[in-house]
Amino acid sequence: MKKTLILMAACLSVFISCKKDVKSKNSEDTIINGVEERTAKQSDKLTLLKGEFVYYNGAAVLQTNSEIYGVLLTDKLEELQKQAEKHKSEPTDMVQVEIRGKITNQKDEKILWENKVEVVEILNVQSGSKEENKVIKFGNQ
Repeated sequence: MKKTLILMAACLSVFISCKKDVKSKNSEDTIINGVEERTAKQSDKLTLLKGEFVYYNGAAVLQTNSEIYGVLLTDKLEELQKQAEKHKSEPTDMVQVEIRGKITNQKDEKILWENKVEVVEILNVQSGSKEENKVIKFGNQ
């Protein structure tokens, strides 16, 4: 009985001490890795946005799951439009994009959306859903 009790106490103390060592080692790795990743991508104050993009008649809009952004007219926007054109069958079709950009609420004479984004980096452009791009046309258009 005495041997069993001592054996259980020894197993319990080994189990508890090993568990603490693993946690502290993993948390140190997480902190080190987190700082390196944050320095590379997140400390530049850019936001990753994924959504549907359309550029038509001099105006650009990016619609994510939660917000709609007016896109500021820059050289990167022109580059994004050129990549998006490859995936459109109609000028008003929306394409799926993944960008990194600066979000702002600054006033703009042309862009009346409350939230605006300046495209800084283009990560991915692909065709939108065929169901979403269906347009009903009337007359001889």
